[in-house]
Amino acid sequence: MTSAEQPPEDAHGHPHGQPHGHSHSHGPAAPVSKHLRKVIAAVLIPFSVAVLVGLAVLWPGGTPSHQRTGVGFDRQTQQAKVVALQKVDCKSVNAGQAPSGGDTSAAGGRQAGRSGQDLCAKATIEVTSGKEKGRTFTEIVQPDAPRQLHKGQGVIVAYAPDAPHDLQYSVTDVNRRFPMALLAGIFALVVVAVGRLRGVMALVALVVSFAVLTLFILPAILQGSNPLLVAVIGSSAIMLIALYMCHGLSARTSVAVLGTLISLVLIGLLGSLFIGWAALTGNTDDNTGLIHGLYPNIDMSGLLLAGVIIGSLGVLDDVTVTQTSAVWELHEANPTMGPRGLYRAAIRIGRDHIASVVNTLVLAYAGAALPLLLLFSIAQSSVGTVANSELVAEEIVRTLVGSIGLVASVPVTTALAALVVSADRPAVAARGPVRGGRGRRRKK
Repeated sequence: MTSAEQPPEDAHGHPHGQPHGHSHSHGPAAPVSKHLRKVIAAVLIPFSVAVLVGLAVLWPGGTPSHQRTGVGFDRQTQQAKVVALQKVDCKSVNAGQAPSGGDTSAAGGRQAGRSGQDLCAKATIEVTSGKEKGRTFTEIVQPDAPRQLHKGQGVIVAYAPDAPHDLQYSVTDVNRRFPMALLAGIFALVVVAVGRLRGVMALVALVVSFAVLTLFILPAILQGSNPLLVAVIGSSAIMLIALYMCHGLSARTSVAVLGTLISLVLIGLLGSLFIGWAALTGNTDDNTGLIHGLYPNIDMSGLLLAGVIIGSLGVLDDVTVTQTSAVWELHEANPTMGPRGLYRAAIRIGRDHIASVVNTLVLAYAGAALPLLLLFSIAQSSVGTVANSELVAEEIVRTLVGSIGLVASVPVTTALAALVVSADRPAVAARGPVRGGRGRRRKK
């Protein structure tokens, strides 16, 4: 074809009817092949059905009842407020009593003794909920108590029906409902303002996740079901609902689901192996001891493993969705790249993600265990001694097992996404403009 026979060029400098490298960027991504959609459905549909069957079989129908022990969180509580506050001599009101907040340690006792010549606060508390609404009682707050009360402050009080009448109520905490609700409202507004419809769907998915946790996972474990099985089914339900609700019903989301599922299986296997190998019982503090005392049939080590799986799920969702989106966008930018090229390009993004997320995960666990680490530092214990203690070993196993699954999810999800998205080449090749271009090439 001579220059005079050249067809007119389009706005991009390409002859009309001829394919050019970035024409795909002006429309939605080409769908994956019909065959691969069937393969993905053949994997995910039976998996989703199995999750639904598991939910139906293990559905607890409510939290099992028990007789309250009056210890820790297992106490009857009511709302109350401070209606009056006056300063009194600590000696005249028995300065040796434990300060508000329940500090009965030796250190607390010594502080009380030293504060005998100081002024204590005598708070009058009015119960504002329950059958005895309007009843008042007094609470002595010492000057060195970690939590001081002020007039008009809302508090939480514990009720002990078997105690003497004057000692049935005691302040256990302050009422933080308003600031917590305000913070949650600000969080929701920011998510919706930035994420718009996606943000709304993310909030709905968050509500559904908490519903699965509170209505299924926790009651089922208390009913005596296997904690690992309950965690796997509950986490799978959360994963399916959250990912498809937030990112849509598509092959891209399905690949992220498969990558997350494979990583969760790896985390479950590693967690089961090392929790058993390290002889971790899961019964390391007052709260777990109380749970074991109230429900002795619960497998505490299984509960620990369930916590590892549930705790890893949120971070895994983030990584798998990011990697899948990266592969899809790379393919959209250059549809001529094969699976290997897509994998190599996307894995470089994944390595940066791994470096930041693993560091975040470790620091999050370290921050949560900071008071415990301070205690070991005060005791001048060696690193080996600290790591060998069961309380710290639990966190180490939890962190490392979750991090291994997190790191493994990057190459696994990237490889799956590269294989799936590359399968849309036949669909691209079959499009009208491409056929027209080939037809003109024959005019030589």
